[in-house]
Amino acid sequence: MTPQRYLLAQAYNSAWANHRLLNACRQLPQAELPAPRTGFFPSIIHTLNHILTVDWLYISALEGNCMGRAAFEPEIPFPRIVDLEREQHAADRRLIDHCRLLDRDMLAAEVRIPRETHVQVERNDRVLMHLFQHQIHHRGQVHAMLSGTSVKPPQLDEFFPADPSEQALRRADFAELGFTEALIWS
Repeated sequence: MTPQRYLLAQAYNSAWANHRLLNACRQLPQAELPAPRTGFFPSIIHTLNHILTVDWLYISALEGNCMGRAAFEPEIPFPRIVDLEREQHAADRRLIDHCRLLDRDMLAAEVRIPRETHVQVERNDRVLMHLFQHQIHHRGQVHAMLSGTSVKPPQLDEFFPADPSEQALRRADFAELGFTEALIWS
């Protein structure tokens, strides 16, 4: 598998995991989303918004027009799950589109991320790996927070097993997302 194919598969997997997690969170009563929870951020909705705003920061940097601090203002841009879900889906599509365009030169291209005291310069592939790790980390926190609610946390630890019985388990999600196995793997 080429690095480009690997990163594209990561982008699809991230979108699928976000879809599954947000579907579960949509089942919660609205009052449960901002309820105090144990985690790096104090609630489910706060953590989900953090995932999105960090996605905005890094995806805009990968696209060559980094939003900088504007990505985090306001800190919780979407207190309603339906709005957050729509925007996360759009960010996931942008990330997939970026990864679909990757070639060897793009992987090594510099990405500039303005910080408070300097401009961080990283390779495109390193920014992508950091972003995927960030998403996994905070989705895991939301998953743990869901364990303290009446909604069962969805399984998020699969990475597209090839077994037909495993493919059947994600068929409905893929249909909702417009994904196919061939789209991801060919």
